Amino acid sequence: MASKPGSVDDLNAAALVAGLRTYFRSGMSAELGWRRQQLRQLRSMLSENESRFLQALQRDLHKAPQEGFMTEVSALYGDIDHALKHLKQWARPRRAATPIVAQPAKSYVLPEPLGVVLIIGAWNYPLQLLLSPLVPAIAAGNCAVLKPSELAPATSGLVAELLPRYLDRDAFACVEGAVPETTALLEQRWDHILYTGGGRVGKIVMAAAAKHLTPVTLELGGKSPCIVADDADLEVAARRIAWGKFTNAGQTCIAPDYLLCTRATADRLLPAIEKATVAMFGADARQSPDYGRIINSGHAERLANLLDDGELVFGGQVDVDGCFVAPTLLRNVSAEAAVMQEEIFGPVLPVVELDDFSEAEEFVNSREKPLALYVFTKDDATADRILSRCSSGNACVNDCMMFMTAHELPFGGVGASGMGAYHGEHGFRTFSHFKAVMKRSNFLDLDLRYAPFNARKFKLLRLLR
Repeated sequence: MASKPGSVDDLNAAALVAGLRTYFRSGMSAELGWRRQQLRQLRSMLSENESRFLQALQRDLHKAPQEGFMTEVSALYGDIDHALKHLKQWARPRRAATPIVAQPAKSYVLPEPLGVVLIIGAWNYPLQLLLSPLVPAIAAGNCAVLKPSELAPATSGLVAELLPRYLDRDAFACVEGAVPETTALLEQRWDHILYTGGGRVGKIVMAAAAKHLTPVTLELGGKSPCIVADDADLEVAARRIAWGKFTNAGQTCIAPDYLLCTRATADRLLPAIEKATVAMFGADARQSPDYGRIINSGHAERLANLLDDGELVFGGQVDVDGCFVAPTLLRNVSAEAAVMQEEIFGPVLPVVELDDFSEAEEFVNSREKPLALYVFTKDDATADRILSRCSSGNACVNDCMMFMTAHELPFGGVGASGMGAYHGEHGFRTFSHFKAVMKRSNFLDLDLRYAPFNARKFKLLRLLR
């Protein structure tokens, strides 16, 4: 590919996309055999280099190998295996009814690939959030460009190294870089863009896509509430909340962002969360090989500035240069405090204490729609009422984040937390166009629709409508 040294055109994004589009138009990527082969190759890339990927995640985010496997590599195995199992069913034409006036004919809906798509990954799960959308993109028969996050250079570099060794080089590419490279990519015409990250950049992506009328899937974030009812099993809730919040050092878009409970419940719940956290990471999480680090010192400093927004229950230790922020719990937090204004994206869990549990719904609904909503209660009616009255992209009752393990559930946001969804068949649909097709016979051609019109035709038309 030609390039212009010293400029963003070193990437030559236009030539890259043009080459992929030429390959797509050959029809090769639409073949089910090709799709299966690419999915198997993607799985081989992961399985044959699993230890290298786990090491890269450890270098980028201090992820323990078991956590990296559980939340990234294993999740991708599941995505690929599920797609391979169901691909034939997803890709089949769907029969549709044909009205009398069009008979004899056959009507059906035909899934077809969109074309060349752009997938922009995020740094917090730099492998899973990059390759998980690629699975349905391949399954649907598309060509794709991957743009990994420059903030996770070890993982980004490894994907860029291995992808062309395993997948069809004419159909897939991985572009490393930062803002200039992403900007160059966004200037191109794509058939779909899937972006995972923050809302500010999400607006930039959407504006760029609008110039070409390109559809987008935006997986953003927000402040995901965790509501704990007075009747909840607090020992179970504490353990699951601590896991959901402090996995990956809190850098998870669906982590519980804040707790909502009554003061009486908080008095019993918070010591249990501290106990569960110590059981996972010890009294000093800095010494635990299983506790992650903040992606960089800038984010660590941002989190440190939030620690004065409430009464410290436990944690609070910070080493900005070492990118360490301890698991931290704050109570007596005001709804107007800085820690309650934007997504925390770190291991700081504020607790908003309510005078009455009935205030929880109004509190959640007074804010932007979150990516996830968590409710801990023994009462199904309480859970169902909250789920029906509080909008969120995803929800889980009596646990945190575990809906991500269900391949048949869509994953996506609503409102400020995003638009569109993927995972499983929902991802296949995101990266497909469902074409309406009718095949008619030449056997019968009623003259009702043809001029000149008359009363007889009008009467018959009314009967057949």
